[in-house]
Amino acid sequence: MKLAIFAIIVASASAWAPQLRKFDFAQCAKAGAAAAAISIATAGPVLAADVGAGEQVFNANCAACHAGGQNVIMPEKTLEKEALDQYLAGGRKESSVITQVTNGKNAMPAFGGRLGDDDIANVAAYVIATSESGWE
Repeated sequence: MKLAIFAIIVASASAWAPQLRKFDFAQCAKAGAAAAAISIATAGPVLAADVGAGEQVFNANCAACHAGGQNVIMPEKTLEKEALDQYLAGGRKESSVITQVTNGKNAMPAFGGRLGDDDIANVAAYVIATSESGWE
């Protein structure tokens, strides 16, 4: 990302440098297009959440109440695919799990102050992936 920003700055400066008094729109457009191409080419992929790391976070923080995808406090509100479809606000998707884990709800405490955003995203990915494949 730093390289992309640097490329944009250099390209923009090169459009201005040769003729400080006369603005060359064509040169600026070429420089902008080149900078955009460089920034797109050098941009890294968006990293998906890490399901393996999510399992570790889950086991350390969630398994006391949700071992095996169950719920010891409210037995009908499990982490099974069907229960997530029925009870999870926003539906069975990672963003909904992230909201629930971050803010808590009903008997579930908020983990937003205890876990980092990456840990919460990882545990959400783990919960959704495991609800798809089936809890053991």
